[in-house]
Amino acid sequence: MTRQREHWGTHLGFMLAAAGSAIGLGTLWKFPYVTGQNGGGLFVLIYIFCTFFIGIPVFIAELILGRRAQRGAVGIFIALGHSSGLWKGVGWLGVLTSFILISYYSVVAGWGLNYTLMSLNQFYQGKSAQEITAIFNTFVSSGDIVLFWHCLFMALNIGVVYQGIRHGVEYWSKFMTMSLLAMLVVLLAYSFTLEGWGQAAHFLFFPDYSEFRPSGVIEALGLAFFTLSLGQGIMLTYGSYMRSTEDIPKTAAIIGVMIIAVSLMAGMTIFPIIFSFGFEPASGPGLVFQTLPLLFGQLPGALLVSTLFFTLFSFTALTSSIAMLEVLVANFMDLEGWSRQKSVLVAGIGALIFGIPSALSFSGGIFNNWPAIYGKTFFDTMNDLVSIWMLPIGGLLTALFVGWVLDKEISRDEFIEGSTWGKLWKPWMFFMRWVTPVAIVAIILQQAGFLDIDQLFGKV
Repeated sequence: MTRQREHWGTHLGFMLAAAGSAIGLGTLWKFPYVTGQNGGGLFVLIYIFCTFFIGIPVFIAELILGRRAQRGAVGIFIALGHSSGLWKGVGWLGVLTSFILISYYSVVAGWGLNYTLMSLNQFYQGKSAQEITAIFNTFVSSGDIVLFWHCLFMALNIGVVYQGIRHGVEYWSKFMTMSLLAMLVVLLAYSFTLEGWGQAAHFLFFPDYSEFRPSGVIEALGLAFFTLSLGQGIMLTYGSYMRSTEDIPKTAAIIGVMIIAVSLMAGMTIFPIIFSFGFEPASGPGLVFQTLPLLFGQLPGALLVSTLFFTLFSFTALTSSIAMLEVLVANFMDLEGWSRQKSVLVAGIGALIFGIPSALSFSGGIFNNWPAIYGKTFFDTMNDLVSIWMLPIGGLLTALFVGWVLDKEISRDEFIEGSTWGKLWKPWMFFMRWVTPVAIVAIILQQAGFLDIDQLFGKV
């Protein structure tokens, strides 16, 4: 007997769950430092443009496929791709991407949990920049401690997804997404009182063409893709829990606006702190764990601000990771006929185990010769594999499938069903067929080192 598919309880619940899955570490962690490295305002404008004209069309496509098939990522391409091995492979690529991604994503999220506890102890008080960096290096090289936080974070994921869509993923996504938005507003209001607020606003919202690099367009494309959780099977899976009455194009546009708004709020929370104390905005990936704690120690109310920030960091990670775990769970339930409980335990424990080498990457506790053989740690290898190859390739194949393989009647019916934006179907299809694939190929070539756009346009 076929199990009846669970659906979202409310439209708001789906909106917040989808937004929460996208408002992850890419928004709070990656957006600020990538924006800082690319000069601010002009990069932000390009990122917004890419989100609307590249990211959201793919977002719509993934929701359409999921709602039409009412199955997980692999089942979608089996049902709509006529069981072709190639297109079934696209579904498996999304599942594998989520599996690898959550395995090391959980490690970084565990760092956030650890820093929440450290903030309660005000570890940054009286510490120099070198001492705070040394604390971070000591922490990540302490394999047992990192492993503890990795296991705890994965246990939180298992606990949420185990409860199902309505009572687990939807309920906790609503709670966490609304909570993180509230925390972000509080921190944003606090940043407004700092001297660096005006400088931060000018940096983020006023284009500086002298800082522009052509490769920044490619980075903005990649960031838009990352912050919308595309190519991971997440929106395919979330779309499969949608009802036919949902307005997919309008919903995707609203979520896209939410992602942009939260990214800008994150920037206006972090950059005023940086400018107030004369730090460089292009501090890189270590911004959250090595630069900000030093600044928190110089702020009034540091205990509250730093604890609130790292709690926010952990919440944003959890709203994304439960979506990744749900991708795995949905496929076990669809393809193997397992119960949700069995699927969650197998997927969760499997991701936890696979994440152990990433958790121990900086302590030398396992695979000691990995960096000598592959040129980087296991953690960095998995991150590059996902970011440079799996995410964009998954998005590219999805765009090609919807634009060129899927029956036009199906895509049009799903686009129009329940929507007041039906007239946008033809422009959307044009983007899916021509604009999006070309843009994603450019991302792949640039990130893989096959293309140097800066050199191509004579600006290095």
